[in-house]
Amino acid sequence: MIKRIPFLFLLLLFSCFLSAQEADCSKAVNAAPGVDRSELIAYARQYIGTPYRRAGGDPKRGFDCSGFVNFIFRHFNVSLPRSSREFKTIGTVVKPEDFKVGDVIVFYGFRDKGHIGHVAIVCEANGMKSRFIHASSGKAHSVTISDLGSEGYLRRFYKCIDVIR
Repeated sequence: MIKRIPFLFLLLLFSCFLSAQEADCSKAVNAAPGVDRSELIAYARQYIGTPYRRAGGDPKRGFDCSGFVNFIFRHFNVSLPRSSREFKTIGTVVKPEDFKVGDVIVFYGFRDKGHIGHVAIVCEANGMKSRFIHASSGKAHSVTISDLGSEGYLRRFYKCIDVIR
């Protein structure tokens, strides 16, 4: 019995740690109350055509996907990660039927479903047929609007999160 106590204690401690991690996931975003979602999208649309630039976060030089999302939300005092990989554990997950303009879509990598590789902002909410604005390294090689329902994005979809709430 005495030998089991340390094991039970460690198990309890680990369980509490996991619960705390899950509870903190939705709190990892510092959102400003009263962000107008349509204003956010109008602001984002101003940057359509801005060139894609790896590790870019400045409209004068170009954006990568997370740099664009970070830049747009920062304008509205919403603090988000700078790396797309960090979006894996933040925000409140939204079901497709509840997608809203201004939610963030998180995608797996292009060739590797083992990591997060792309993020975008919902600009027209319609479940899994929504459209999103993002800095694309693909054919457009700029900030553009794409369809979630297209094969290239639908197969990479990981989740959609509300970071405004």
